[in-house]
Amino acid sequence: MEIYPAVDILEGRCVQLVQGRRDAATVYGDPLAWARRWLDLGADGLHVVNLDGAFGRAKRNADLIRRLAGETETFIELGGGIRSVEDAAGWLDAGVDRVIVSTLAVREPEVVRRLADEFGSERVMVGIDARGGEVVIEGWERPAGNYLSWAERFESLGAGSLLYTNVDVEGLQQGIDIAPIEALLARVSVPVVVSGGVSSARDVCALRAAGAAGAVLGSALYSGRIRLSEAMEAAHAKN
Repeated sequence: MEIYPAVDILEGRCVQLVQGRRDAATVYGDPLAWARRWLDLGADGLHVVNLDGAFGRAKRNADLIRRLAGETETFIELGGGIRSVEDAAGWLDAGVDRVIVSTLAVREPEVVRRLADEFGSERVMVGIDARGGEVVIEGWERPAGNYLSWAERFESLGAGSLLYTNVDVEGLQQGIDIAPIEALLARVSVPVVVSGGVSSARDVCALRAAGAAGAVLGSALYSGRIRLSEAMEAAHAKN
């Protein structure tokens, strides 16, 4: 199981949000410095989110993200503001290893197949953002149907992996809800990376035992509630 520290970028700065709310952002500073720090501490890769893109300013931070991809030479998955095949292709050509499409995949599911056919399934991750078992899109504002049904559909369209975010616990640093994660893992065979609520080594151990392929660490990592070293130890334990 792999651990991906989040590097969420808003107006050129590394931030963490609570429940996806821009007005609840905690600013941590230089994204490149944080990326290097997590990699120096042994992270398996980076989970980068262009929050300006998610808030409708897709081109903002583009140069910074390209620099991050070029200078770190590590695995990077990127989400936020990817609204078209052209957006996704641009990031993949810029050196990002895997793009995350969420709202776009729900609005235009065939985009998943097009991207997988052109770039390979391993470079296409679909974000399953769920609240109360329902996929939510457009900044987590609009419900779009059962998360398990969507997950199966995205897998059938060629998604190489899924990013499951439990919106109910995201950013609260109160731990994960394992039940919907186990239900998802029982329904699909593609790798599932979990985001939202991962706050302790116990959470990481539970995800590894359930069969998750990876975990994204965000608010709890930056606040010091969990150390990267303990998360890595739990993720890579032999038993």
